[in-house]
Amino acid sequence: MRERQISVVGSGTCGEGSPEWAAAEEVGRRLAEAGAVLVCGGRGGVMEAAAAGAAAAGGTVVGIVPSERPDHANEHCTYVVAAATGAARNIAVVASGEAVIAIGGEWGTLSEIAFARRFGRPVVTLGSWRAEGAGDMADMPGVDAAAGPAEAVEAALAALA
Repeated sequence: MRERQISVVGSGTCGEGSPEWAAAEEVGRRLAEAGAVLVCGGRGGVMEAAAAGAAAAGGTVVGIVPSERPDHANEHCTYVVAAATGAARNIAVVASGEAVIAIGGEWGTLSEIAFARRFGRPVVTLGSWRAEGAGDMADMPGVDAAAGPAEAVEAALAALA
């Protein structure tokens, strides 16, 4: 049976030692310890922190970089997909996960949350975007906020059960 794949998305600009970095690193570690494959955008910030946490725990990391160059991925990626599609690679990142954990983030993260929901993927946010919609979208169905990394990982894995 294939291992479960969870996508982790978030700001590519958060620095090492920041609260977002620490949360992402713990999320990556916990996903690896649970036997899940971590899928991310393969670059810096939240992506690198989550990848580092997973790799340190012996996990598998798939990085999907926006360029045509596999060497643009951070050093913690086990496998690299060079999408050569720029920001459109966000679609591949969230489509490759069975659930998505969004940590902090910028405009790209917001697009990933939207695409994940469009594809029916459950999304767990950790200090990330909150939106308000109309009608059936009023409460952002399928998007749940977590209080910390442990709760985020538990919620993402439980959504797959």
